[in-house]
Amino acid sequence: MIYPLVITGCGTKVVITTGFAKDEVFRLDDLSCQLPEILVYLTDIQNQYESVYGSGIWKASLDGVSLEENVKDTVLAKIAQVKTMYLMAQSKGVDLDDEERQLCRTCARKYYSELDEKEIEYLGVDEDLLYSMYQEYALSNKVVEQLIADINPEISDDEARTIVLQHIFIATGVADGTGKFVSYSPDEKSERYKLINEIREQALLGEEDFEVLAAEYSDEDEITLSLARGAMEQSIEEAVFDLSTGEISDVITNESGYHIFKCISTLDRAQTDVNKEKLVEERRQKAFADEYNGFVSGIVKNLNEELWGLVTLSDEIQIKADFFGIYDDMFESVG
Repeated sequence: MIYPLVITGCGTKVVITTGFAKDEVFRLDDLSCQLPEILVYLTDIQNQYESVYGSGIWKASLDGVSLEENVKDTVLAKIAQVKTMYLMAQSKGVDLDDEERQLCRTCARKYYSELDEKEIEYLGVDEDLLYSMYQEYALSNKVVEQLIADINPEISDDEARTIVLQHIFIATGVADGTGKFVSYSPDEKSERYKLINEIREQALLGEEDFEVLAAEYSDEDEITLSLARGAMEQSIEEAVFDLSTGEISDVITNESGYHIFKCISTLDRAQTDVNKEKLVEERRQKAFADEYNGFVSGIVKNLNEELWGLVTLSDEIQIKADFFGIYDDMFESVG
């Protein structure tokens, strides 16, 4: 499957134009998208929704926009992204090898074999078109994989460092029925501030184990935390990442209440390594997204608005062939 990307501000120039060929839904530069391609993607998404929610889901709407229209927009964005990355692959000289082309041919043959005559007529597809679609999809994946593989950001242990803490929290308010935070009275907050300081004093003197105090007094059930940078607000992060093993923090105040922390370990090696891998992947995704957005900003998108407006979900034909599922099964089996 295509790597999940968060691509914003793409700047694609959209032009509503005339002069389209029959069944041509849109063009990206000189690359065309035909109605049968849209219908294959659309039926796949339709099946995914109906398998979970049932066919009645299409009666739903959000802010006056039907779910069907939302799904259509999703399909249009997805197939446009695939074709954009296909163009990107061509511009960078990325191509499929013989084995990958054969897998695409096998995918196309399998998908087509699962259609009956009525479904073939509805979709308007043949094996050659499906083969072309699978090649574009495979190349869109391959260009992501190759570009990301060349991005190897250095992440230090300190940047990825994960620490282990024990936490005592005394709330200074509650959420009302709407989720809005309602603060306690000044007198009650004062009493709770006094309590958190007394708890801290007991912990510092060793009169009670910190974990025992947390179990008795904390307004949160979770006592032990494994914390990476960026997981909590900055005032708390700055305080806890400066703690030494066994050290207890000062009382930290934020909007929700009072906190004290005890550092159990300044470096959780296993979680730090996991976090380092996560940060590397995030940096790779960000670098690719930046390159993608730069590439897509130069593409002119021509949409056949009239034909697009006529595209609807079918409630008469239930196509069970799974375009993306077939691809995943086939490519993962050799991956």
